[in-house]
Amino acid sequence: MSTPQELVACVERLASLPAVYHRIRALLDDPDSSVQDLANAVSSDAGITARVLRAVNSVLYGFPGKIETVARAVNLMGMQQVHDLVLSTSVIGAFSGIRPARMHMVRFWKDCVFRGLAARAAARELGVGDPERMFVEGLLADIGHLVMFQAVPEAADAALTESRRSQAPIHQIEDDIVGCNFAEVGAALATAWHLPSGFATAIGAQLNPAMGGPHATEAALLNIANQILATEEDAGTDPNEAALALIDPMTLARFEVEVSRLAAIRAAAREESAAVIALFFPGQG
Repeated sequence: MSTPQELVACVERLASLPAVYHRIRALLDDPDSSVQDLANAVSSDAGITARVLRAVNSVLYGFPGKIETVARAVNLMGMQQVHDLVLSTSVIGAFSGIRPARMHMVRFWKDCVFRGLAARAAARELGVGDPERMFVEGLLADIGHLVMFQAVPEAADAALTESRRSQAPIHQIEDDIVGCNFAEVGAALATAWHLPSGFATAIGAQLNPAMGGPHATEAALLNIANQILATEEDAGTDPNEAALALIDPMTLARFEVEVSRLAAIRAAAREESAAVIALFFPGQG
């Protein structure tokens, strides 16, 4: 049996965020920093610069006209959104060399993108939270599974197999077999990597949003996105009816979630999924 911190320690030796991300995070936390300071930090890394400009000119943001400089991108997006975009690409890059034998990595990242888009669409449809930040939190919400399948692959695979056999929620089986679940591990990684506190809290509370405290809304949006993804391939039934039955009851009541709203959220995520996958993972869209 393992603790989330023990599992994260195994992966931290293999994956870390780049120095440019930490510089950007420090600037975001510095009240005296400027937009130009942030633009200079992003521009210091050619790879990050290219990804930011590719993203800001994509369907993900939908700005009119071509944006050719990082300074212009920062002015349009704002410092927080640039931080969040750099964070998402940095996390994907940090794990690019980690390919657990028992995970289908292409499917994993496609699901992460879909979840992120569903979380963003849910924020927009329900009129709560920050849609762009929710995309990043949704993208990272299942990162705990990547840690688990790298650190304890046999136990993680056994939990997945048993969950499918028994139809019991995966997190409950993981608690029994691994000693912790993917949400707890994801929160532990966010904490170890010193991400903004809201990320760790929302990811950790996605199974029980009421435990999210000041970030309960973000956790609830992740809960909704999780169930939309979980029912995306349901056959012979209305996936939105199925998702409604799985969403946390307090979340349903709090945001007046209905089948029609879930249908709108799902449609929005589907519409942008291929383009955003191609943005983050060229050749896999």
